[in-house]
Amino acid sequence: MESTALLQKLTAGMAFRGNPATLLSSSSASSHFARVQASAWPIMQGSRLRRLNVEATDLNANAFGTMPHSSTGLKIITKAVAVKTERGSTATAQQGHELLLFEALREGLDEEMERDPTVCVIGEDVGHYGGSYKVTKGMAEKYGDLRLLDTPIAENSFTGMAIGAAMSGLRPIVEGMNMGFLLLAFNQIANNCGMLHYTSGGQFTIPIVIRGPGGVGRQLGAEHSQRLESYFQSVPGLQMVACSTPYNAKGLMKAAIRSENPVILFEHVLLYNLKERIPDEEYVLCLEEAELVRPGEDITILTYSRMRHHVLQAVKTLVSKGYDPEVIDIRSLKPFDLFTIGNSVKKTHKVLIVEECMRTGGIGASLRAAIMENFFDELDAPIGCLSSQDVPTPYAGPLEDLTVVQPPQIVFAVEQLCKH
Repeated sequence: MESTALLQKLTAGMAFRGNPATLLSSSSASSHFARVQASAWPIMQGSRLRRLNVEATDLNANAFGTMPHSSTGLKIITKAVAVKTERGSTATAQQGHELLLFEALREGLDEEMERDPTVCVIGEDVGHYGGSYKVTKGMAEKYGDLRLLDTPIAENSFTGMAIGAAMSGLRPIVEGMNMGFLLLAFNQIANNCGMLHYTSGGQFTIPIVIRGPGGVGRQLGAEHSQRLESYFQSVPGLQMVACSTPYNAKGLMKAAIRSENPVILFEHVLLYNLKERIPDEEYVLCLEEAELVRPGEDITILTYSRMRHHVLQAVKTLVSKGYDPEVIDIRSLKPFDLFTIGNSVKKTHKVLIVEECMRTGGIGASLRAAIMENFFDELDAPIGCLSSQDVPTPYAGPLEDLTVVQPPQIVFAVEQLCKH
């Protein structure tokens, strides 16, 4: 009976998707985003920005050009614990159990599917094969073929079906075998997923999670090394988060599934085998909060996903040289947690952004603009931004490494900024 009802809802979802006449107009699905983005700090009287005889300097170009090159009781966790350590996640203790990142994603997904019968997974090979990176391994046997629905290689079709299913009461998780393939579903994600709550006059919510592997891997070539966060950041109604450790992968997965908004969860292909001890008790992270990974006094380093680990490698060298950097994993790519970021900027007065996204139009560009708009008077130096080069990712390993920010570049950039 449960399976029959589920199939009927999926079919009904497809009907909604094909009948645009039923879609009207309304208030935004993510109106609360504005509250977080608009949490600007008052502009202080009298600029702290010293007069610097600095010519327009591109730290990114310097780094790539002249430097050496060589990464149930429900417990709601609203703030990550800040510990001065270079371990993985800062909020876990010795108690708990060790999991790889893909296993943490699976554990979070399993807990939510067990808790809520409307949660289902849709995508290529998500059923008995267990997903391209085994996030759904063993779940088809537990929950059945309709809750782990294998699809043809047709991202536009099954993404549209999932959006229709969300409109009719389910909570689908769409797995992209590779995030680059989801470009085939860009219309469904942008025009339907992000906007239907508004254009339907509030008649529909779209509680959908879109997730999958992305980023520069190990010689996967240009088409399989996409970073789509820059593509989706300008789409109204979408929320975006990026996991970087097993701890926050599970917590963000659970939070995304429970959200009434469409959420894109970015997972990095090179982090799936990252191991960490996570709590035994249930926990859910906030989708809109950054994590203070390491407190410091000299400079704020803002990063996310795989670059968190490159930054922590660089921090070891920086500390040995006498620097005291503060590291923040922004996690929420849209909206930014300007409260946490602002507090850090007010303390250190210097900012370096480290990302794997492209430099032109990337997350770093948006983050730099937000900091300049809200915290300009707190800055003592130009904002540095290290990003991937604006080129297709080469297949050759050494060339691939040259396109992505490496720890020595981060050390060099911090040293240059701290001279101001």
